[in-house]
Amino acid sequence: MAVLRNIAEFVSRWLDAVAAVLVAALGRFVSSRVVRLVEEDDGSGFTLRLPKDAPSAPALLRLDDAAMSELPESLAKSIRGNRVEIVLRPSRFVFRQLELPRRAVEFLDGIVRAQIDRLTPWAAGDAVFGWGRPTDIASDRIAVMVAATARTMVRPILQAVSQSGAASIAVLTAPADSPAAAASIKVYDQSVRGMLDPRRVSRVLLVVLLVAAAAASVALAADLVIGGDLEARRGDLARNINARRVQLRAGQNGLAHDATTLLDRRKRETPATVIVLEALSEILPDDTYVTELHVEGNKLQIIGVTRDAPGLIRLIEHSPHFTHATFFAPTTRAPTDPGDRFHIEARIEPVNTPRS
Repeated sequence: MAVLRNIAEFVSRWLDAVAAVLVAALGRFVSSRVVRLVEEDDGSGFTLRLPKDAPSAPALLRLDDAAMSELPESLAKSIRGNRVEIVLRPSRFVFRQLELPRRAVEFLDGIVRAQIDRLTPWAAGDAVFGWGRPTDIASDRIAVMVAATARTMVRPILQAVSQSGAASIAVLTAPADSPAAAASIKVYDQSVRGMLDPRRVSRVLLVVLLVAAAAASVALAADLVIGGDLEARRGDLARNINARRVQLRAGQNGLAHDATTLLDRRKRETPATVIVLEALSEILPDDTYVTELHVEGNKLQIIGVTRDAPGLIRLIEHSPHFTHATFFAPTTRAPTDPGDRFHIEARIEPVNTPRS
């Protein structure tokens, strides 16, 4: 089940990334004019900032909950057909800083989404959230500032702006102690022009993927049905040939030869622990320390500390003595450890002589 869940999460992230790329590409055909609604620090209203070539508009708009249902015509005319960026004051948001390994920068979306309910009072589905640009800190780690607020907090103005004909809407904020231009965090970004919605594009891509998978399954089933009989006959013929070979060898060499053959085969197919230790000592780097080693049949499990856990997978895979190397538990880092604590397992190839 865990493997299926990981596959589903990977496919979901991949579809979201593809949808975002498609929306960005299609967005180039939409007007690039940007209208900004910047909320005042005291919450008294919004400052409207129009493109340079647009006609003048009121400098300060006072929008309460009642006015949010229908924006003034002058404001709606300025918004219609343009991209609207709503900059809300920091007091509306909860800010939390995450410290992560540098390698986690590729998986920030999934990491932040999984921890929103721990970092904030809301679940991921009940909040709008985003994060700023990662900054480097000590020990090969990064710091990420996460901002989040309740979805109900921004829903009225989002509805009012979308009903006014905006091409796309983004919601931004910044920590109170940082300049808005330098530490801007985007917590919401959505196109309101039909198919330019990333979520809708992602769902369409999922449907296309499911249809393709169903078609592939039908083709595979047809291949199994049509070629099943031929494959069964070929398997029977191969078994008969193998049985005949065994009979011929038994008649020629006798029982003693059969026993020697079985012992030799067992010797070649059973991995030697000494060879395994020697192979590991050749491929593991000097900064890697193995604290536990288990050999069961043709499966090897090692636990230890290293500075580059993903690099160990590549080193083990390149060895002729091991295949199918993977992590069987999460890689962690304790404050007292000199590196990452890894848990790796691999299949041992039945090779009883070291290879250079």
